[in-house]
Amino acid sequence: MEHTSGRPVTRRALLGTAMAGLIVSGCTSRSEEPAAPRPKDPQVVLLTSLIEAKEQMIALYDRGALAGADLATALGPFKQRHAAHLAAFKKLMPPGESSSPSPSPTASAAASPVSLAKLRDAERRAAAGRAKQMAHASPALAQLLASVGACEAVHAMALGVLRG
Repeated sequence: MEHTSGRPVTRRALLGTAMAGLIVSGCTSRSEEPAAPRPKDPQVVLLTSLIEAKEQMIALYDRGALAGADLATALGPFKQRHAAHLAAFKKLMPPGESSSPSPSPTASAAASPVSLAKLRDAERRAAAGRAKQMAHASPALAQLLASVGACEAVHAMALGVLRG
């Protein structure tokens, strides 16, 4: 093959030029796709749901306390234990991660009192769900969940003897 300068073009030169062209075109014509979002750590997902559930339970106790001063006093220790559970869950959250803020209850829901029966049912449901959650938890979180579940089961029994 003859080049316009009169010198023959070698096969090596031709292949080198073609490869350089492919490399350059590959670098410039490739469309950049956004990186797929990294999946959330299952422990962070579980902790986030636990934190949200504890915040809802505390709000439920706040509504239960609206039934009267005597009941509010009786429910105080229950709420304090849930606040301690919440703090323990938040402490296990890895640095840089945070649970998404839970929506605040509506004004009408926040103003209406909750019965002891509803509190007892909420405690039973929470305690019953702990075994399934422990199956997917790290050892430290599973141990905490076992303790929290036991506390919730005792709450359900203790709420059965309160009068409101």
